[in-house]
Amino acid sequence: MKVKSLLIANRGEIAIRICETAKKMGIKTYGIKTPKEPNAYYLNFVDEVVDFSEDLEEIPEFLDVERLIEAAKTSKADAIHPGYGFLSENPYFAKRCEEEKILFIGPSADIIYKMGNKTIAKQLARKHNVPLLQGSHSNVRNPEEAVKIANKIGFPVILKAAAGGGGRGMRIVEKESQIEKMFRLATSEAEKAFNDGSVFIEKYVRNPKHIEFQVFGDKHGNYIHLGERECSIQRKHQKLLEEAPSSALNEALRAEMGEAAIRIAKSVKYFTAGTVEFLLDDDKNYYFMEMNTRIQVEHPVTEKITNLDLIELQIKTAAGEELPIKQEDVKLDGWAIECRINAEDVQAGFSPFLGVIEKVQFPKSKHIRIDTGISDKSVVTPYFDSMIAKLIVHSENREKAIQNTINALNKFWIKGIKTTIPFCKAVLSHPKFKKGDFNTSFIEKEMKEMFYKGENDELLAAFFATFNHAASLETDRSTFVDFEKGKNISPWVLNKRLKSL
Repeated sequence: MKVKSLLIANRGEIAIRICETAKKMGIKTYGIKTPKEPNAYYLNFVDEVVDFSEDLEEIPEFLDVERLIEAAKTSKADAIHPGYGFLSENPYFAKRCEEEKILFIGPSADIIYKMGNKTIAKQLARKHNVPLLQGSHSNVRNPEEAVKIANKIGFPVILKAAAGGGGRGMRIVEKESQIEKMFRLATSEAEKAFNDGSVFIEKYVRNPKHIEFQVFGDKHGNYIHLGERECSIQRKHQKLLEEAPSSALNEALRAEMGEAAIRIAKSVKYFTAGTVEFLLDDDKNYYFMEMNTRIQVEHPVTEKITNLDLIELQIKTAAGEELPIKQEDVKLDGWAIECRINAEDVQAGFSPFLGVIEKVQFPKSKHIRIDTGISDKSVVTPYFDSMIAKLIVHSENREKAIQNTINALNKFWIKGIKTTIPFCKAVLSHPKFKKGDFNTSFIEKEMKEMFYKGENDELLAAFFATFNHAASLETDRSTFVDFEKGKNISPWVLNKRLKSL
């Protein structure tokens, strides 16, 4: 079918990202206005706004399946794009779209269910000879069963929510005496997070790398992978910085893991965009972890090194079109790094930081891409995820990509709130990160400082303190006046001048 109109069941930067591709494809877009973000920046990019601002229902706007279906029908939208998060991997939502003859931009409800349930996904991986960690072949019913399996495969082990993700419903168990407590905690958290307390158990790999492969399928039986993304920089199982490709893989291993990822996709006749995630140990052994049946937050790094529009491919393959390229057409060009810019206070344990963004200034260069849902005067609320922007930098090799990303972060200014920009600088400046010598425990074990400190930071702090003090006094402030323009000099301008000295 030809998609002519599209309801975006999401917000922020991914809503804008979808709008950009939809406009290029000649697709009309509808966006959702909520009472929690009535002046949201993304609403400026859609063709028409669907107003949920008077909606007093208890179900959050982007989780209300029937309200979203009704909005699509009222707008006469051909399709719904769920973005990521919210209902993007909800099989019931996909099923309701199918029942109402609305195209869901994603795989079928059956595929989402099978890949979303980790126990089923692992059974499929086992059947199709994709490497797996030792563990239970089905859900673990009670602590006693968990003890038997753990003693068989050896400690440490990890309990994982069968229906989960994002680190919820996961507990590492170092010894037998901990199993009963950890089983209870894992199942309870899984029940609260996913309405499903089922858990399974597997061998725990200490300090692996987290490598994911971008795959695509179509409804005609064609499959490709677009190489890997390195996602090992994590805190509490949440990704903070990604790159593509990974310095840990050579061409042979990349081809082998890519083929394994495609076997997983083929096992359920997968179509549209998907991501197959693996753990990679020190000996270059890899193990299937899970498959995400949606577009990923970190998809831009793959777009940069393949020169492909993944949202366009996703829409076209969901609508029944054949993949326009074959595996031999996929070429990886250069290196890309993505920094997630979150509204968080790093020095306060990455706690969310709420407030008004007084002013934002983005770096600009042919190497740089900014995906964001904010602008001047945007409000960071407690209702949504703390990520407010993504900085993506593409260069000819990893060394240059790291340096260009640091340079871009130095020119990335957000006034009014605290962000993870200093943290990203600290990671990129770390000697072990530069060498590619890191894994999922990097932040906990290697980073003594979570906050980058430049050589002139103390001088700049003293300068700003002096500026603010002088500005508060009713005295001669000629030092801070631009006489040519007849106005006060912005401290940001002065800071730039100081840095250029």
